[in-house]
Amino acid sequence: MITVAVYDTRPYDRQYLERSPGSEQLQWRFHEFRLNLQTAISANGCQAVCVFVNDRLDRPCLEALAQVGVKLLALRCAGFNNVDLVAAKEFNIPVVRVPAYSPHAVAEHAVALLLALNRKLHRAYNRVRELNFSLNGLVGFDLFGKTVGIVGTGRIGRITAQIFRGFETRVLAYDPFPAADWARQCNVEYTDLHTLLAQSDVVSLHVPLLPETLHLLNAQTFPLLKRGTYVLNTSRGKLIDTTALIDALKSGHLGGVALDVYEEEEGIFFEDLSGQVLQDDELSRLLTFPNVLITSHQAFLTHEALAEIARVTVENILRLETGGAFVEGTTL
Repeated sequence: MITVAVYDTRPYDRQYLERSPGSEQLQWRFHEFRLNLQTAISANGCQAVCVFVNDRLDRPCLEALAQVGVKLLALRCAGFNNVDLVAAKEFNIPVVRVPAYSPHAVAEHAVALLLALNRKLHRAYNRVRELNFSLNGLVGFDLFGKTVGIVGTGRIGRITAQIFRGFETRVLAYDPFPAADWARQCNVEYTDLHTLLAQSDVVSLHVPLLPETLHLLNAQTFPLLKRGTYVLNTSRGKLIDTTALIDALKSGHLGGVALDVYEEEEGIFFEDLSGQVLQDDELSRLLTFPNVLITSHQAFLTHEALAEIARVTVENILRLETGGAFVEGTTL
């Protein structure tokens, strides 16, 4: 039986992993703390570790895992920027992920964020609960006829574009590897990034975090946006330079910002800090803007997504014992 150490665990992780077909063949060790060099010793006696977006799998941590006999690193997410893949290969630890758990979940959340922010639903909800039925300050805009820019047309970006097309918007797209057939079929226009930023009323980010996408929106690119543009990010927090974002908000250049991810979310998102003083000054500043809506990295959080994450993760771990190939498309 394979023993698996699961890190950064929440109740829903445990629930779906334990209910997934084949999980009874695995011995689980669930940990609420994150995996890093300091906690790697907790994987002693485990053949596999299962991690999430904020676990830190750098070279020292991977070396420590190899020393205690770990044979597989299973990411229960799509992103892998927190893993040193070169070191993992050197220490002979295969890395698998869940590349497409539910692109619909993330795409739908991105659109939901925009609708809530634009139509001031969060503010209206709080007003009505206090018996304030005034409509002052709640004016939004029609999506119909607007231009939406989709940066990155992988699975999530394409679905987001298709949803926006349902609102009868014009959709521009940028991707280094355009999906031309899909674009023709869905009436989406590929263009360069500069043009997309300059012409869009809404810009939605759907690219992975890579050296070339780090701070994709920054002090140089924010001014390219039209005044009043709304920015959505449900991908990776470091795609946006937070300092430059705050400056663009303070100047009134941006119409609104909706974020499900944040540049320095580690140690904050997924935690209950309601009884504490928030130590992140930039996040505290963002939360003061009336035209900023932030959720805590929950875009993936649907029944369908959690079930698929658990299914693929369990299948990959079980194949470690049989020596079979991992689930197609999951190996890094």
